[in-house]
Amino acid sequence: MTVRPLRHPPQPALGTRGAVSSSHRAVSQVGAAVLAAGGNAFDATLAMAAMSWLHLPGQCGVGGDAFVLVREPDGRTWTTNGSGCGPDGGTPDFYRAAGLDEVPLTGALSVAVPGALAAIETLRSRATRDLEDLWAPAVRAAEDGVMCTPKTLADVGEQAAALAADPGAAQVFLPGGRLPRVGDVLRQRELAGTLRRLAADPGAFYDGWFADRAVSALAAAGAPFSGEEWRSAADAPAVPALQTEYAGRTLHQTPPPSAGWMVLHAARILDGELADREQLDAESVHWFVEAARASFRHRFDYCGADNEHWRTALEETAVRHARRGVEQARATTAVGIGAGDTTSMVCVDAEGTAVSFIHSLALTFGSRTTVPGTGVLLNNRLGRGAYLIDGHPNEVRPRRKPLHTLNAWLLSDDDELVAVGNCPGGDAQVQWNMQVISHLVDHGDDPQRAVSLPRVSVHPGSDAHTLGDAAEVRCEEGIPEHTLARLESWGHRVRRLPEQHGGPGGSACVVSLDSERGVLQAAADPRMDGLALAL
Repeated sequence: MTVRPLRHPPQPALGTRGAVSSSHRAVSQVGAAVLAAGGNAFDATLAMAAMSWLHLPGQCGVGGDAFVLVREPDGRTWTTNGSGCGPDGGTPDFYRAAGLDEVPLTGALSVAVPGALAAIETLRSRATRDLEDLWAPAVRAAEDGVMCTPKTLADVGEQAAALAADPGAAQVFLPGGRLPRVGDVLRQRELAGTLRRLAADPGAFYDGWFADRAVSALAAAGAPFSGEEWRSAADAPAVPALQTEYAGRTLHQTPPPSAGWMVLHAARILDGELADREQLDAESVHWFVEAARASFRHRFDYCGADNEHWRTALEETAVRHARRGVEQARATTAVGIGAGDTTSMVCVDAEGTAVSFIHSLALTFGSRTTVPGTGVLLNNRLGRGAYLIDGHPNEVRPRRKPLHTLNAWLLSDDDELVAVGNCPGGDAQVQWNMQVISHLVDHGDDPQRAVSLPRVSVHPGSDAHTLGDAAEVRCEEGIPEHTLARLESWGHRVRRLPEQHGGPGGSACVVSLDSERGVLQAAADPRMDGLALAL
């Protein structure tokens, strides 16, 4: 019995003049429309990002963070880090004086300075159309309203009590004080006004009317923001991407505080081990599991956003762990993992520019608090990402960015684009991205099959709020039972999961290029209501 993909996936979308993929069809449609009208990949990504704030409000927003990986037509590959730090007064002593033993997951104390707008600004400098034009569809959607989907309803239901406590959130997501129904129209008129003003003057988010309002509200709620940390987050420069070799291709990734180095670390462990094995058999799953555990151990023990210990993992640790072999299987005591709530998109234009964009509020609806009068939900990245552990390199500190789960990847071959992609899923992102990459290059899958195959992930990873959870291997429906039984016989504690449709299974987006024919293949994950389109 061989492994089967989820839901009998359709064929990938095919085109030669551009392609997009995202987790919501309205997001993909606006991106494809921009490309069809002559816009480039930066234009399309900016329009798609704004539209996703409306249609996937639990997953992303203006008050969140973002990472971007870009390949230019000449082969240059760069990235930008749109993440921020906690308050200037947020020392470890501040939280302990409040009687806390970890940074809270909700409320003002969970908020990091949002970095998404800084990343947007970096992309805007490469766009051909004004932000006001590109965001106009999202502004109209906010004013007119968008229909509540099963995903949004599930998110609101999960967080209803917290959303009800915030007047701005309750007005939108609990109209009339009740849960919406699927198909109900959710209007965000305050957010429409905010988007209109920020499109005309994005800098005001960090130094102007929006920053003043956000800092005042957070300070009034007890978070010791000064405003200076907001101004310091306004710049997200383009920097070189990380890279390593995998299966004869070059794999590019986003640098820390992104978790992208962990994908490269796993790639160095797995390179040469999977191509000759049956896809997702017990040996292959074991290799995925042990590679992930090696990365998470190094991340927890050594890594912070402002040190270089991740380089040691790439240069030394991978080689040491790579030679373990399947006979070394064991149920490892590890740290922590959470599914997270994030969304992402990819775009390739007719000139060959490729953009992988991933953004998040951290957990569903972030801190579950809005900036009054703006409709902007703020993230809870500080609470999710920073530790309150004395001396730890990821310990909460003023101006220190907490480590991230977000990452974006791209494969090239002799400076030709091979594939570009991303996947939400908290600490599982790095694992699922590596699995999709392996399906593409080790087994020659088309992108639709690659994103549709069942996934595995180790639990725990390294989320702050789940440190110390019992170790297990989470296996999605579709992997043969005899494979799972063999993993258990090797000492792995296996947890069987149903197909993760609309839930924490992530929603991978991939566009690949057949360079000989110039044909783009775009795929959207069947786990969410996504859509891949090609021109």
